[in-house]
Amino acid sequence: MSTAGLTGTTVVSAGTETGVDSAGEEVVDMVFCKPPKVNTCGNAVQPCITHRCTRIARRHLCLAPCTPNSSSLMPTHHSAETLLIEGPDARAFAHAQFSSPVSSLAIGQWQFSAWLDPQGRVRALFQLARLADERYLLLLRGGDAAAMADALHRFVFRSKLSVTAWQPRRLATGAVLPLHAVADDGENVSLGCGTHSLRLIATGAGDDAWRLPQLRAGWPWLPACLLGELLPPALSLQRLHAVAIDKGCYPGQEIVARLHFRGGHKRHLHRVTLSQAAVAGDTLRRDGCEAGCVLDVVGTDDGIEALVVLSDDIAATVGAGHPHAFDDNLALDIIASWPA
Repeated sequence: MSTAGLTGTTVVSAGTETGVDSAGEEVVDMVFCKPPKVNTCGNAVQPCITHRCTRIARRHLCLAPCTPNSSSLMPTHHSAETLLIEGPDARAFAHAQFSSPVSSLAIGQWQFSAWLDPQGRVRALFQLARLADERYLLLLRGGDAAAMADALHRFVFRSKLSVTAWQPRRLATGAVLPLHAVADDGENVSLGCGTHSLRLIATGAGDDAWRLPQLRAGWPWLPACLLGELLPPALSLQRLHAVAIDKGCYPGQEIVARLHFRGGHKRHLHRVTLSQAAVAGDTLRRDGCEAGCVLDVVGTDDGIEALVVLSDDIAATVGAGHPHAFDDNLALDIIASWPA
């Protein structure tokens, strides 16, 4: 839905408007810029910069800012949506449900992992850390921890374990820690990322400094509207060792194996520069046809960088150093591309 359908709008206070859309639905508490850039994600809520969103006829509409500067391209920080799986059967449960080789994960280490649906689509992407022999921590890279914990509970049956969503924490950039190392002081957890560490902190202010190096490394963060929509090759999950081909059965394993051995998936991950602001979850279009989607956006002093998924035929026409025009006056240039 676009704001073109709004009629009779009146300003109530700074940044707030009310009105009636073309279907006669009242529209309230909307945050506008001039002109607004609209990001719709079906029934999912993609947070606005101000964390305010309008509900219209059971659909959520988020209005993103238009100014292409680093402060307006993204929220202040992603929250740390985390959950714990602990108990005597935690290892076996996680290994059976998730796509990575959980059984080989050592205490004090983390790995990328995913929870797939039976059709092989990524319903959750996360960093999985083994804090102790029977204790695993999941840091979701997009999505809601409480919702995932509820969904996982359906598969516990008689297994001796608990699945608990932590209260949302903050994410902050920490000192250099070896890749995949985990530091746990009992209150805060740090995940080693090679050039830095990603800290999950219970108190204090978070920051966004970690986002740019992770974007440049091709580490996806999934907006809510794309959960359950993308297959692992589109997110380069085999490169990240987040999916295993030979570990045995887990949800979506047959699809993962088929795509690995037969190929055929036509959408892949790219790091790009953008000519103007975009919002995670935006659909990229060229000549009116869907060409891909935006996963994450970071503003820098030199411009705007993003992780996007593009159709292979579209990506083949975008040459490095030669920005290509997309719809809505957007120009995109590919900096790096990653295989499945």
